[in-house]
Amino acid sequence: MTGLSDPFNRPINYLRISVTDRCNLRCIYCMPAEGIDLLPHGEILTYEEIATIVRLAAELGINKLRLTGGEPLVRAKLTELVAMLADIDAIDDISLTTNGVLLKEYASELKQAGLKRVNVSLDSLNQDKFERITRHRKLSDVLQGIEAAKACGLNPVKINMVVMRGINDDEILGFAKFTITEGWHVRFIELMPFVTDNPPEGHSIGRKANSHPQFMSANEIKERLNSLGELKPCLPITGNGPAKYFRFPQASGTIGFITPVSQHFCFSCNRLRLTAEGKLRPCLLSDQEIDLRQPLRSGASPEKLKQVITEAIQTKPKEHQLAQGHTSKKRLMSQVGG
Repeated sequence: MTGLSDPFNRPINYLRISVTDRCNLRCIYCMPAEGIDLLPHGEILTYEEIATIVRLAAELGINKLRLTGGEPLVRAKLTELVAMLADIDAIDDISLTTNGVLLKEYASELKQAGLKRVNVSLDSLNQDKFERITRHRKLSDVLQGIEAAKACGLNPVKINMVVMRGINDDEILGFAKFTITEGWHVRFIELMPFVTDNPPEGHSIGRKANSHPQFMSANEIKERLNSLGELKPCLPITGNGPAKYFRFPQASGTIGFITPVSQHFCFSCNRLRLTAEGKLRPCLLSDQEIDLRQPLRSGASPEKLKQVITEAIQTKPKEHQLAQGHTSKKRLMSQVGG
């Protein structure tokens, strides 16, 4: 292992892998109601191809993985991929981001295959509001999935809530109370602009993110929590992400804030993304992509493939351009995996 760093001397040790562009929900900030034009099966990386890329990336210094989608659990036999990745010696952490709908069914076998923990995207605890946000009525499935993940040891289970003013901001206190009563680990995430006008009132291309009417900054979210007591900073429970963590004195759970808009964390970004069709994406919010599938399927040598990975990291920008009204115009959030 030689270690990887980008042009700004940020160590790169974390790879997020989108295993599919398909999803069984239609969240308003992520995907249009009608869905998207799905990639043909032959354009999606096979599990063997993903494992090859991860093995080469691990030789360069990548040691942490997160599987995303779309919704990763809609891809058949995902546990086989988890087991393949867990067998790579240098990889010491494999996690999964999921909407939780299928988690009850797969949690135990994912744990046995080598998955360490899960993040569950959950934006409402109210059935009607959940349906408005996801366009499906599956809240009970998600809650059962969270409990199944806890029961089989996929801990800590982190709950990701994208806060949207006028849609679910009235539930901030309810989610926070669960860190006290249920030991939940809740992360409040600022709404990010992406290519289409989502939510329905949504982000227009070119609009500055912090001027959007549904945007709520982490500072404002934090102010809403004052009635529950004093939030005190605490160390991350585990993981490789950008959240800043806090805890109420009486809570066994934690509260995290992820602030891509109001206080970007680009200066400490340690990640690279691999899309479902094999494009390396150095920045979530930039359209810069490097094709890895073509050389991989053309029989490129391991050294050549490692060169492509290294070159992709060298194109990583210093920071995103949300403050200037610039964002990705090629892909929906569902096509990148967050």
